[in-house]
Amino acid sequence: MVKYVEEDLLALLKEISLLEENQALLGWDALTGMPTDSSDFRAELLSYLGGKSFELMTGPKMTDMLNYFRQNPTILSKLGNQLVAHESKKVKLNTNIPNEDFMEYQRLTSKAQDAWAKARQNNDYAIYAPYLKKIIEYKKKFIKLWDPQNQAKTSYDVLLDQFEPGLTVAKLDVIFNEVKTGLQKIQNKLSYGQKPDDRIMHREVPIAQQRELALTLAQKLGYKLSKGRLDDTIHPFMTAMNRNDARITTRWATNDYQMAVLGVLHEAGHGLFEQNIAAKFDYTPFAKDMAMSIHESQSLFNEIIIGRSKSYWQNEFTTLNTVTNDTFADVSFNEWYRAWMTTKPTLIRTEADPLTYPLHIIIRYEIEKAIFNDDFNVKDLPALWNAKYQEYLGILPENDLVGILQDIHWAGGDFGYFPSYALGHLYAAQFYHTMQKTIDFDQVYASGDYQAIFDWRKEHVWQYGASKTPQEILKQATGEELNPQYWLELQDAIYTDVYQVVIN
Repeated sequence: MVKYVEEDLLALLKEISLLEENQALLGWDALTGMPTDSSDFRAELLSYLGGKSFELMTGPKMTDMLNYFRQNPTILSKLGNQLVAHESKKVKLNTNIPNEDFMEYQRLTSKAQDAWAKARQNNDYAIYAPYLKKIIEYKKKFIKLWDPQNQAKTSYDVLLDQFEPGLTVAKLDVIFNEVKTGLQKIQNKLSYGQKPDDRIMHREVPIAQQRELALTLAQKLGYKLSKGRLDDTIHPFMTAMNRNDARITTRWATNDYQMAVLGVLHEAGHGLFEQNIAAKFDYTPFAKDMAMSIHESQSLFNEIIIGRSKSYWQNEFTTLNTVTNDTFADVSFNEWYRAWMTTKPTLIRTEADPLTYPLHIIIRYEIEKAIFNDDFNVKDLPALWNAKYQEYLGILPENDLVGILQDIHWAGGDFGYFPSYALGHLYAAQFYHTMQKTIDFDQVYASGDYQAIFDWRKEHVWQYGASKTPQEILKQATGEELNPQYWLELQDAIYTDVYQVVIN
């Protein structure tokens, strides 16, 4: 007698998905328009919904169903068996965590994000520190439950694996050392070049014009406002409820239009991924559980591969001047582009150029290792943060607002996430290297029709959602394992040109 059929599994997964969509919508609202006094009520609601979805995901019905299907795989389709394998891993990971602990953790992270926002408003780390301390304590408790056999070589490995399956400190140290060595060589070369004059980058551009420019560029790359929207927030992010509702946010400064334009392109890259996942994955974890490195590769493809491309801006420079009422009409394209591409140390990660950005990630990576592998004290984190910025970038944050309070990730408990940004840079460059074999980017940019780029990304990356690992997608698309040299070679070529380095 058949105990379950595939439709039973899909129905249970849909119920979980609907709860998660509600959580995502409430989370988006909390960071875009929720009244400040409602944070405690919102925390209770998110905790309740999170507990319900966690209960369904790890409860007896799901466990029994997965056991049955593992014993009877022939009654399932290929997709059904993929979902069973995927959910079995999640259940195994979380089955030891008590539901009440998970609910309390959900409540804590909701309150912590509110405390983080208040700490930023008051430039006072002490407001946020108690919440961060509790989150870290929970994470350390969960690590022992996620890895009861103590199989991971370090505690931090357990967290890295959740954002990038198979990633470890040992592997990441090798990658980051290669990147650091390569970056040092590039910076040494640029010291023999001509530094651009970037003062024009601080000309005032009204926010309304910035919004129009950013949305025009994002939509030309394929981001659909019929399936998304743009809102203001403290820290830019993208939230997707489903493939027809992927919302992006940014922040603005009238004298720094580059921040908003690149920020919108970045978040629209996330949105493009979400809007183009295959419909067959609707209401399944394959529409939600993408590893962050592959997700970041698509946001960074928008921001770095396209948004910092000389041939792209040769076509869009007219758009820039049209929208900004000729704010840059007195500047030649080459002068403007060299200013756009200036590299220099910055305190804010999201405003960093491609050559300094990886160092921001390495700083956070080393701090997270210290927290989870060396039990570093939370109250001393600002001092460690500042010391790392002095060591790696030669600059010292004048306060915590431009230091440890700049990122929202830790308030949400996302330890192990930051390395995904660096991996995303490397993945994006490797995709680009392969795409150049079949796509003439200069010709595509000159035409103003970017459909060929959109189509390749949809075919080789977006459609799969979380049904393939980042490593599988990269290998299938490029024919190779991850190779950081593609990113280093690309940046070397770009900045050698921008800084007019003469190679003898």
